Amino acid sequence: MFGEVLRHFREAALLTQEALARQIPCDRSHVARVEAGTRVPQDTFAKTCDELLSTGGVLARLWGRIDWYPQVEHPDWFARRARMDAEAVAIRAYQTQVIPGLLQTPGYAAALFSRRLADVQDVAERVRARMSRQQRFLVEGGPFYLVVLDESCLRNMVGSPEVMRDQSDHLLAVGSLPNIRIQIAPSNRPEIDRPDTSLSLIELPDAERWVYSESLDRGHFSDDPAVFAQHMRTYDLLRADALSAPQSADLISDVREGYEADDQPPAPRGDLDQEQSQRRQRRGLHRNSPRFPRNRPRPRQQEP
Repeated sequence: MFGEVLRHFREAALLTQEALARQIPCDRSHVARVEAGTRVPQDTFAKTCDELLSTGGVLARLWGRIDWYPQVEHPDWFARRARMDAEAVAIRAYQTQVIPGLLQTPGYAAALFSRRLADVQDVAERVRARMSRQQRFLVEGGPFYLVVLDESCLRNMVGSPEVMRDQSDHLLAVGSLPNIRIQIAPSNRPEIDRPDTSLSLIELPDAERWVYSESLDRGHFSDDPAVFAQHMRTYDLLRADALSAPQSADLISDVREGYEADDQPPAPRGDLDQEQSQRRQRRGLHRNSPRFPRNRPRPRQQEP
């Protein structure tokens, strides 16, 4: 429904998807997916389109009335964490290897779940469950979400280069929200003291605080104040040593360009490649050519 209304106003303004994308700004594929109903837009996307298309706020009001992610069931072991996400006033997280669930795109989540689940319906259900957790963090006035990503999260390909480009675009977009900060712990900084595993420091109403971590298919919770204070000190140092949010955005953009290149056809061989090929051919000809004995000087005989 949202996509059809967006398409109506865009065409009424005599704009192509590419033209609208340039003004937002975003990729044309993002506009196309929103209009096709395969991508959930953010509220900022709806508000920007309202301004550009002079809709009088129709898209923003429609966005607020749509139940983008209906209530779904989470795995039993994760249900407790999901309830915390629904109540949290602030979450500080460190993540390694993969993008955290609260920042994943549907395509990234689907590719991740497909590694372990063979049934398409099971994958779809898990993706809906994961997306349902994100919504309150992506709206105006949402809870604070401060996350430090190990660079491996960006480098480990999940799905395809297209999935990773889409995921990178999403990180750049949500990282600009006032309640979300994304920082990167670069791989070329071994002196950074990184936690041994991914973890979250969760603040709930009434000053309730929890440390959450995972091992395989199990979630671990601790509300011990001493444990929380210890991990908070470690996390504060980690954030101080990691790249700043603007520097991290630059790194995400650089990594995204690498995934852009992964989809490009092989470049024509340059002059250097041709020269190296010619050298190999010349060496091959030399090895295959007949060999002639060379006249060598005879050793001089010593006089008695």
